[in-house]
Amino acid sequence: MFSFFKKKTAQPDPAVTAAPQAPAAVPVSTPVVPEATAAAVPVAAPAPVPAAPLAPETQPPIDTSAMAMPEQDKPSWMSRLKAGLSKTSANLSLLFVGAKIDDDLYDELEAALLMSDAGIDATEYLLAALKRKVKEDKLLDAAAVKQALKALMVEMLLPLQKPFELGRHQPLVMMISGVNGAGKTTTIGKLAKHMQMHNQSVLLAAGDTFRAAAREQLMIWGQRNNVTVVSQESGDPAAVSYDAVQSAKARGMDVVMIDTAGRLPTQLHLMEELKKIKRVIGKGLEGAPHETLLVIDGNTGQNALAQVKAFDDALQLSGLIITKLDGTAKGGVIAAIARVRPVPVYFIGIGERIEDLQPFNAAEFVDALLG
Repeated sequence: MFSFFKKKTAQPDPAVTAAPQAPAAVPVSTPVVPEATAAAVPVAAPAPVPAAPLAPETQPPIDTSAMAMPEQDKPSWMSRLKAGLSKTSANLSLLFVGAKIDDDLYDELEAALLMSDAGIDATEYLLAALKRKVKEDKLLDAAAVKQALKALMVEMLLPLQKPFELGRHQPLVMMISGVNGAGKTTTIGKLAKHMQMHNQSVLLAAGDTFRAAAREQLMIWGQRNNVTVVSQESGDPAAVSYDAVQSAKARGMDVVMIDTAGRLPTQLHLMEELKKIKRVIGKGLEGAPHETLLVIDGNTGQNALAQVKAFDDALQLSGLIITKLDGTAKGGVIAAIARVRPVPVYFIGIGERIEDLQPFNAAEFVDALLG
């Protein structure tokens, strides 16, 4: 379903491939590693699973787009995406029905874009570019103006469209953050399932020790996907994260996803804890985390942009996942992100099913947004 890019790895001999691991919670009790030391901490773990050999560094990534969503499933995905963005789509599309190309149209378009959560910066940029395009190309037809707007918006969002790369590191360590209610833990479960479909072995770390039942929720996803979850009933999330990385190294896992506690950017002590988790992960594996992702709720409008700014300042984000574009979301916040803080959008989600999380495609998104 995903259009991943992945370095080619040698295929293990089926005769010696290890049997799937039964789902299990791996209890840990290791204290946080002091800032001044990077000593390895022993982790109780099952017998190591033979790791597939890494591809030579000189070998370029292979386009695995053949494993993307089948064409027969595209209409269903697009219809659900359009339904999720229908509120904004209706407001924008109606402006061009029998419209005259005049100041009134531009004023109404400005209001509609602002109402879609596109923000002042993106709205002013699009209107100025559209007026230039209409003048230069002498556009007189409302339909042509609408197509020009779509082209400008695709051009603005295209820098956010970036493929997620697998196979660059072993293990590939992903640190995933987000405020409570954004769908972070559910998204981790969906990603784990999709990565397994791409022949990746996955280990999860229950680093959210702040929210009640967060550990249990992640363990349920681990059971569904037959994935081991490293956790402890209480303690420091940095210790859990460190132990998960060590366990993944010992077992030859492909991917480690670390769930962190949901928090508001204004909770400065918790934001400092996030920075600490990132530092400790780096002590467990040089260069990790390789992906620092933020999950944001597509319904939160300009507040989502504030979250991107705050988390990016604290963690230097490598990518975003935008969830809940499934009915009430306005969608324009992606335009605001593109103009103000252009962090790549790896995935967007429109529902609860596994297939409702898909890679972000600028052209498809604009088509659903503008109709």
